[in-house]
Amino acid sequence: MTYYLATILETSFSEAIEMTELALQSEGFGIISRIDMQEALKTKIGVDFRPYTILGACNPKLAYEALQIEDKVGTMLPCNVVVQAIDDRHTEVAAIDPVASMQAIENADLVSAAGEVRAKLAKVIESLDAGNATDR
Repeated sequence: MTYYLATILETSFSEAIEMTELALQSEGFGIISRIDMQEALKTKIGVDFRPYTILGACNPKLAYEALQIEDKVGTMLPCNVVVQAIDDRHTEVAAIDPVASMQAIENADLVSAAGEVRAKLAKVIESLDAGNATDR
């Protein structure tokens, strides 16, 4: 089982970020954190790295439900979505597969809840893919 869902967009990095945020929003996710790895790696260890941003996506209703099922599930929240430049015209968008990550927790109710989140993240990736993508 793979641990992520992904697509490659034929667009710039900045456009891919905008498209991804809109697609996440359409499935009820908000962005609660944003990590610019390119900047962080340059600042912290002085290395150059490609444009690479980690978006912390959260669907509040589903997060609340998961926290009611398993109070330590917060260690696995939010759902990370990576947007990374491949070249000037291609950008990959990859989202965590919550079903894969939740296998570490032995709770059937949580697995079911993770399936609902996975379905929404899959719709996000599919909607991006339908726009202008080539599958990897």
